Amino acid sequence: MSKKNSAPGNSAPGKKVSESVVQMTELVLPSDTNTLGTIFGGKIMAWIDIAAAIAAGRHARRVVVTASIDALHFVSAVKMGHFVHIQASVNFAGRTSMEVGVRVDAENPLTGKRQHTATAYTTFVALDENGQPTPVPPLNPETPEEKRRFAEAQKRRQSRMRLAEELKATRNDD
Repeated sequence: MSKKNSAPGNSAPGKKVSESVVQMTELVLPSDTNTLGTIFGGKIMAWIDIAAAIAAGRHARRVVVTASIDALHFVSAVKMGHFVHIQASVNFAGRTSMEVGVRVDAENPLTGKRQHTATAYTTFVALDENGQPTPVPPLNPETPEEKRRFAEAQKRRQSRMRLAEELKATRNDD
């Protein structure tokens, strides 16, 4: 496999995006809903975190932990009794971290109509046996869509790193 998208200091052979894909389906039960009969946002967030963790773990073949969930956007409400489809895959792999993109769609079980519900970008870090960050394989995007997601993920990563530096500088000023 190609090493062309290898992060600095990571010489492991790359992996395909398809090796990390996760597809989950959940049923919205009464205990998952608020007084309006729509799902709690936190429930969708939990499902996003689980699907993303599985995708990151498949890519790294290591224990992974959530480093951040940024840019979570709720687009539409999901009603009790509807099916929720969650799809996750690794968009980018750095040295020890991975960005996982997650798309959530709701399905009306009576009509089969689906609607986009939420999108999120999550970052996971792989850990070694001592709980320390450890290198992950690089990602080798193949399709035009995977390459677009890879490039966009690199931009988001740069933005996250700038924000982390700004926050660090702010804490040091205290």
